[in-house]
Amino acid sequence: TGCYGRAATSVSGGGSETRTEFLKLAIAAARGSSRLLEAGACGSEPESFTMTKKRKHQEDFQKVKLKVGKKKPRLDNATVSNFKTKAIHLPEQLREEELLPTNNRKLNIKDLLSQMNHCSAGVKQSALFGLKDLLSQYPYIIDTYLSNILSELAAVFTDKDSSVRAAAICLLQFLAPKVRAEHISPFFPLVSAHLSSAMTHISEGIQRDSLKVLDILLDQYPTLLMDRSSVLLNNFVELISHQQLSKQKNGDKISWKISVNPNSRVTSQHWRLNVLIRLRKFLQVLVEGSSALENDNEGLQEQNDNSQMSRNYLHINWQDHANGQRHIQLYENGGSQPRISSSFRLRSLVSMTANVEKGLSSTENLKRFIDIIIPLLLDCWVEASPTQPKPPFFGNLLEPGSQQLMEQVLSIIHLLWNLAKQHENAHEMEAWLRTNYLGHFKNHFMSHFPYSFQDTMKHRKKDSLKSNKYCMTSSNNIDHLLLNLTLCEIMVSLASASTLQMDSHWLDLIRKFVTETLQDGCKLNCKQLNRLLRVTWRLLQIQLNKVTAETLMRAVYMLYQQRNLPFSVRTLLLKFFSNVYQQEELNTHSNRSRSKVLTRWLAGLPQQLVLLGLRNPELSDQLIGTIYSAASRANKEMLQSLQAAAPRIYDPLDGAVALLPAESQQRLVQLVYFLPHLPGSLLSSLSRCCIMGKLSVKLSASLIGILRMRSSFMGWKYPAQGSSVADVDYFSFLFSTLTGFSREELASLQSIGGRPHISQTQFSPVQLYLTDLDQFLYHWAVTEVVSQCLSAIPSRSQCIDIIQSGICKYLAGLTVIPDSTAGSVLCAISKLLDQAYILNENLSKFLASLCYSLLYLLLTIEKEDAEHLQKRDVLWGSCITMLTTLPRVLRLMLQSLQVSRVCREELPVLAQLLRLLMQHGQLRTHMVTNDLLVKQIVKDIMILKSGEAQEQWLTDLHYYFNVYLATHTPGPGASNTVY
Repeated sequence: TGCYGRAATSVSGGGSETRTEFLKLAIAAARGSSRLLEAGACGSEPESFTMTKKRKHQEDFQKVKLKVGKKKPRLDNATVSNFKTKAIHLPEQLREEELLPTNNRKLNIKDLLSQMNHCSAGVKQSALFGLKDLLSQYPYIIDTYLSNILSELAAVFTDKDSSVRAAAICLLQFLAPKVRAEHISPFFPLVSAHLSSAMTHISEGIQRDSLKVLDILLDQYPTLLMDRSSVLLNNFVELISHQQLSKQKNGDKISWKISVNPNSRVTSQHWRLNVLIRLRKFLQVLVEGSSALENDNEGLQEQNDNSQMSRNYLHINWQDHANGQRHIQLYENGGSQPRISSSFRLRSLVSMTANVEKGLSSTENLKRFIDIIIPLLLDCWVEASPTQPKPPFFGNLLEPGSQQLMEQVLSIIHLLWNLAKQHENAHEMEAWLRTNYLGHFKNHFMSHFPYSFQDTMKHRKKDSLKSNKYCMTSSNNIDHLLLNLTLCEIMVSLASASTLQMDSHWLDLIRKFVTETLQDGCKLNCKQLNRLLRVTWRLLQIQLNKVTAETLMRAVYMLYQQRNLPFSVRTLLLKFFSNVYQQEELNTHSNRSRSKVLTRWLAGLPQQLVLLGLRNPELSDQLIGTIYSAASRANKEMLQSLQAAAPRIYDPLDGAVALLPAESQQRLVQLVYFLPHLPGSLLSSLSRCCIMGKLSVKLSASLIGILRMRSSFMGWKYPAQGSSVADVDYFSFLFSTLTGFSREELASLQSIGGRPHISQTQFSPVQLYLTDLDQFLYHWAVTEVVSQCLSAIPSRSQCIDIIQSGICKYLAGLTVIPDSTAGSVLCAISKLLDQAYILNENLSKFLASLCYSLLYLLLTIEKEDAEHLQKRDVLWGSCITMLTTLPRVLRLMLQSLQVSRVCREELPVLAQLLRLLMQHGQLRTHMVTNDLLVKQIVKDIMILKSGEAQEQWLTDLHYYFNVYLATHTPGPGASNTVY
């Protein structure tokens, strides 16, 4: 009341109405306060608050009453649907999706790759098959998505579902041949990692499928697997063995023991066989990747320490270096650019990483791997080998399941031995292998040697069991002869000449086995024979007893003498004997006499070359190489046999020199130098080879040079051979080669007449036969070589007399002569003669006729005849040189030009010839000397054409005659006239 009183007093200054309203408000407020106090004393809420709460509750759940004719009110949570939409177009993305090809299920590459990550095995399998279908239809997308395909494909190598893994292997087998190694190499580390994970997986099924993946990679990408050899070799070991801790005196040692899984679906022996087959393939890849070893199919492997090292011969053409403009590179890597045959190799791009693994190329790694794998292989051998010999059959019979396992064991050991020979310290490796494993090998391998199979008695004939007891194969295509030979090669590699007495017992067994196999007469394939000859080669190297070595050689020669041998087998035997011969020639310090078998073999090589001929050019080339090697060393028996077979070897029709390729022909031409005798019949055959074009121009020149060196005109103080070529035979060879045609061919040409093959004129009795351009050029090149040999003979006059008599006897009486022969005769005579020498009358007239016939031919060749137009230069030069060198021939040619006997169509050609001869600077003096003859010829032509209109050619002739001959003042003129 105090506050209200104060409020009342504060407004007391106002009007009466204001005070009345204020009092009313104050009374109402006082009443409300009293009710509040009463309610608080009683502990209950005020009535106004309770009514407000109920009212609010009723308002929240109160149903709105709708009135007729009015719209329903909009709800608070209603969706606004009065918006507008527009489409967004992305042409590039849509076009890319349209370009992606799809398979039969309308799935593209992205869809299929995404399905390979699905949890369902069926979906993944379907995706793999769909991917194969898609890539087969559209192979061009492989390169684009190769990274994605390989990453997804490699990830399912370890999938728990076998059907998915089978589909992945099927896809990989389809994809691998279509992707080259350089394309897959950036992604190969990922593939290799998944492969290693599969090989070491705990699941047996995944391990089995990993071997199938490895087979595909070994077939298609062997080089890429070589760079991961360390990891893969460890995986192979873990597949067939497990580590075991053994206690020893020096402490605990970890060793590897063969694993046996009784719960496996396959037997332990069969599983180890599968693993060892892949291990052998992988080791074969490592061996073939080295340049130091040859493949088994390439023949005998040459030994590094004893056989002749391969040499790179330097072929020099001295004509190219005659002017001193070119230099000879003596050393392989000399000069600005190294030669291609360099032995240096760049590392593969795949192995150029930070951690480059050495693999088995390291000696320590190889020894470590051998220490691990050899005991395991010996355990496998013991498990598969027979327990005791079973007589009445030869050798020891093996169970069918043990054959393949034993073959793989020996093959792996053999490959490891080959890898050991690659290292620089090969002798130390052989000594280490002998020290550690020779005892084990003798106990396990040689105790039941040789081995055979239980199903080897399936033969058509009973007698074949005796003769082919070593050459039988089992029903599963396992060759027990190859198995025994592999064992022999492993064992003989551990023997040497110094340990011959200690190893005599098991070496005698191997020697007996090899000898009987060679003498048995059975048909051997290349692989068997190659392995057999390697063992024989090694036995010959360590064998000091000549009788034993001769026995081995005789056994090989018996096989060599068999008829109808395949060319590949014959090639291997030939290489073997060649290597033995070279080895025997290199060992000049040894006191061992020459093998009789080897001498007999060498003596039969020329006859074999005659019989072989062109049936096998490669084998013939090898025969020629061996014959050349023996002939260059003056092997007496070889030279005698070569002399006897020379007429058939150098036959121009069906001899080896006429049939074989150019490389073999070169060796045969060089062999002529070593022949003891060169009779006339052989020189006639050689001349025919040159004439008929059987040899190239270069080889013909080499042959002529060799015969010149063998002749007495070379002036050797000590001739290269005991008997030189007879002078008569040498001149006969040169003259026959100079003519270019045989007597029979020249006689047959006399019956040919008419154009286009014959060119004839009424002023000359000689008609020219037009030869082909190739034959003409070949003959002309040979003619220049023959002319040089004739010019090099010291007695020039005697040489001219011989050539003169030959021309008069064989050519002067002919009517038709080839144009190449006519030009060759003029070329040779002009180089031999000078103006002081006087020829006989018949030869001079013959040469004059040849000159006019050739000049007439050159002036009447039509421009359209391009083939004969190319002969102009050489024929024109030979004629001008002849007329310049021998003025008598020019005089005789002018005397033969009797115009009264010629037809009018030939007068323009004669006039043109006279004009050209008068224009020539070197002939002008001789034409002035014979001016009376020329005047008479010109006068006769004028008389014949006096009653007719004067033509241009007649005017030109009259003009040049007045310029050059009428004044008798020869000018310098041009040395060569353009005709």
